[in-house]
Amino acid sequence: MTRKYLMIAAGGTGGHMFPAQALAETMLRKGWRVRLSTDARGARYTGGFPHSTEIVQVSSATFARGGLLAKAMVAPRIVGGVLSMAMQMRRDRPDVVVGFGGYPSIPALAAATLLGVPRMIHEQNGVLGRVNRIFAKRVAQVACGVWPTDLPEGAKGVHVGNPVRGAVLERAGAGYIAPGPYPMSVLVMGGSQGARILSDVVPEAIASLPDELRQYIRVSHQARDEDGQRVTEFYAAHGIAADVLPFFKDIPRRMSEAQLVISRAGASSVADISVIGRPSILIPYAAAAGDHQTANARGLAGANAAILIPESALTPDALAAQITAVLSNPDAALQMANAALSVGAPDATERLVRLVEELTGKET
Repeated sequence: MTRKYLMIAAGGTGGHMFPAQALAETMLRKGWRVRLSTDARGARYTGGFPHSTEIVQVSSATFARGGLLAKAMVAPRIVGGVLSMAMQMRRDRPDVVVGFGGYPSIPALAAATLLGVPRMIHEQNGVLGRVNRIFAKRVAQVACGVWPTDLPEGAKGVHVGNPVRGAVLERAGAGYIAPGPYPMSVLVMGGSQGARILSDVVPEAIASLPDELRQYIRVSHQARDEDGQRVTEFYAAHGIAADVLPFFKDIPRRMSEAQLVISRAGASSVADISVIGRPSILIPYAAAAGDHQTANARGLAGANAAILIPESALTPDALAAQITAVLSNPDAALQMANAALSVGAPDATERLVRLVEELTGKET
């Protein structure tokens, strides 16, 4: 019997790739054949995908980067990618195509639209990304990670939550050790690309904590390559134990061991925090399209599981005050951890899988 074939199309950031990975893991376990369509940038995030995932790189581009010449080449590259993908699909037709956003998802979704292949998209944020907005009315379903999601008129949306990787699910609801007079871990995340403002503000905020609190702090800080050395040197100069890297491959472990997470409010980060269940201080990226990171953070903040600090209000003193409020009050920190769990969706992948299976065999 021929295995059913799922094509996943995803862009080049962790926010797109992590939920795509979660779907791939589950569908492979269910006996499906899975192919990931991405570009060279997205291919850098495929290390966590199961080895049996077929990975193909397609030609795509974005208008958001580069000079005039680069922008002039965007349309031809996308058209070339769509034609190449359409030819592939004619030879090897998927049963379902699922897009997770980002410009690299255009070729597969456009080709599926041209050929009438059943298709859907998953939107991680509370505001549709540019590519998902283009396809929202051209797919059978928009699976939404955040609810409500701002959808264009005529698009059909259903709330599934944001799928998390198997490594996160393994630590779902991991026991929380409330803060106290012993080593305490603080995890600082700026999304898959890092965040300069966190490297500018967080080390100084931690250094300004009261001595009786600061002496117990152990920091895992994700910083861009260009910021890593100065961040490392700052922590060392102030006697703060810190592990500074541009990307942590073991985020689930570090998060489960943390007493506090300080993070951007990207969809995958928010999903991980809520599934594992940790108190957090969220600083949404102010320039995010449609301010979608603030929308992402509302669930945790509204449940009193997270403290939301807008970028405009982020100063070392303001952050230090909030860190102190969490780490000096173990009962409140434990309540925040439990509240985070209350808004988590550990079954998001299974909900998404059901939608994929329902699309099997449908011509759209």
